[in-house]
Amino acid sequence: MIPLLFENMPLPPVTQALKSPDGLLAAGGELTPSRLLEAYRCGIFPWFNPGDPVLWWSPDPRMVLFPAEFKLSASLGRVLRSGTFEVRTDSAFEQVMRACAAPRAGQPGTWINEAMIEAYCTLHRQGYAHSVETWQNNRLAGGLYGVSIGRMFYGESMFSLVSNASKIALAHLARQQFGMIDCQMYTPHLASLGARLIPRDEFIVRLEELVEMNGQWIIES
Repeated sequence: MIPLLFENMPLPPVTQALKSPDGLLAAGGELTPSRLLEAYRCGIFPWFNPGDPVLWWSPDPRMVLFPAEFKLSASLGRVLRSGTFEVRTDSAFEQVMRACAAPRAGQPGTWINEAMIEAYCTLHRQGYAHSVETWQNNRLAGGLYGVSIGRMFYGESMFSLVSNASKIALAHLARQQFGMIDCQMYTPHLASLGARLIPRDEFIVRLEELVEMNGQWIIES
């Protein structure tokens, strides 16, 4: 069983997360900025289907990308140097979220619903949530969004309408002063770019240090 959260109830410690489904920790509560920041600082994130209560997760192991381990292939390096894409940040945050929420091949729906969009747009206005965007001919071609606290970046989702567009955004994110990029769960695509699984205990120890460090959101193309 997992606890049901009510207003002002703290999130339970991540050690109480279920093993199956992996990382499910609690249900309920609201997607307020204060609750989201509390969750991220503890290594917890929301993930739920439309119509369901908010579900809070902290899987073990955890998928992360250490920026120095980002795998820049020769072909991607050529694309970066070619100037095919223009990289911008925070110029179309909600547009990036809605592009990430759009239906994809083989997927019936999305977990990025209107409540999530409203919550993260609020965090964006407060300076915590950010987007890295790749533009081509002044059209949004791909990008990613997530939450930044200190020198920790929590990646939420990415999308690509043009080949390599999301990879370019991640490559630029990996060049920044973040000590670790949270990727949440394993995917072959993220693994191909250098992300790997680490034990949750190690993730929490690193996170607790990074969120207390001074960080500044600056990404230049």
